[in-house]
Amino acid sequence: MKEAILHYIWQSKLFYPHGLVTTDQEPVEIVNTGFRNTDAGPDFFNAKVKIGNTLWAGNVEIHVKSSDWYRHNHHTDKAYNSVVLHVVHEADAEVRSENGNRISQLILQYPPHIERNYEELMRQHVPIPCASKLHDVPSIFIRSWESTLLAERLAQKTAAIEQMLHDTHQHWEECFYVTLARNFGFGTNSDAFEALARSLPLNVLARHKDNLMQIEALLFGQAGLLPPTPPDDYARQLTDEYTFLQHKYQLSSRLDASRWKLLRLRPTNFPHVRIAQFAALIHSSSKLFSKILEQPGIEQLQRLFACTPSDYWTRHYTFAGASGARRAKALGLSSIRVILINTVAPCLFCYASHQGDQELKDRAVRLLEQLPPERNAVITLWSSLGIDCRSAYDTQALLQLKTHYCDRKDCIRCRIGHKVLAVRPQQANADT
Repeated sequence: MKEAILHYIWQSKLFYPHGLVTTDQEPVEIVNTGFRNTDAGPDFFNAKVKIGNTLWAGNVEIHVKSSDWYRHNHHTDKAYNSVVLHVVHEADAEVRSENGNRISQLILQYPPHIERNYEELMRQHVPIPCASKLHDVPSIFIRSWESTLLAERLAQKTAAIEQMLHDTHQHWEECFYVTLARNFGFGTNSDAFEALARSLPLNVLARHKDNLMQIEALLFGQAGLLPPTPPDDYARQLTDEYTFLQHKYQLSSRLDASRWKLLRLRPTNFPHVRIAQFAALIHSSSKLFSKILEQPGIEQLQRLFACTPSDYWTRHYTFAGASGARRAKALGLSSIRVILINTVAPCLFCYASHQGDQELKDRAVRLLEQLPPERNAVITLWSSLGIDCRSAYDTQALLQLKTHYCDRKDCIRCRIGHKVLAVRPQQANADT
């Protein structure tokens, strides 16, 4: 028995509602189970319970055993003086609050299949614990859950952007620049890319906006990727430029080359290529976030991020030597869409929250609805289970579900998990 199951049963009102009595045999009527408290203090606030002939309004605490009250030191905590009912699975002690009052206790009675369903889910050693039961959950219900999951994901990304905004002293262009740089790392090199952007202020790059070589010199130099012995004239020019500009702007905190990962990356995803693309984007645009705010159309947004590195990179993936055939290293449409999903939409949503602009918030969500679904192992898994992914709206929600619920086996907090837990054995048989 886990306490989380009791919380779930209480909150979802899945207990037997009739014939409830306290451990002192007083009749109990649950008028309102209260509101779940996720912070310190009693588990449920503002509950209403009728014990005997008295209607009590107060808080409810839930434990597996009554003695957990003392194990958690609630008897010494004034915050628990407001508890009017102690709900337990096993009553092995009477409980008293800090002020000495004896607290009524209720042994929660509930259908046994709920616990069996939960144990079955926990025994599953598959990526999606409820995979075999998803067909029993109506698709319209899953769609409804996706809306909440997407809101959760945007809220989490907004929190990260808020922190970035704080670090950049409320400078939206700088904040967007660092956030964009992080996402240019495409997961593998995200931390290194963010550290690079933090070490090189946007206003320094802006002063050299018209000179692509100088922008490359600053980025590759701060990234720690300029070779100690330049193998060709271009690398030598970049090194000379960086030496001068580093001294001019007193740049420090240069990254160590070891922070960048190349292992198991395709050459087109090497950090050198991504930095060259990022340099080309900085070179071709100024005040990028302001332009994004002015460009509502998805086609215009995609064009804003279309960038082609300097000619040197048509035959290079690193500074180690030229490859055989020339190949343009322009940022591909799929990469641009990933940036729109992970950078543009969350930044728009965060900015809209600051401005109190609901229309701009809706525009951020519409952008995800207009973008095609992402392609990755997680989305392939959901598709194999019959979950239809029509847009980035769906895939972002499903990524949130997998990462924050399925991977943690947090079925208790998942709405799909709720459906699966509540299904009676005969219901499952009838559905099949």
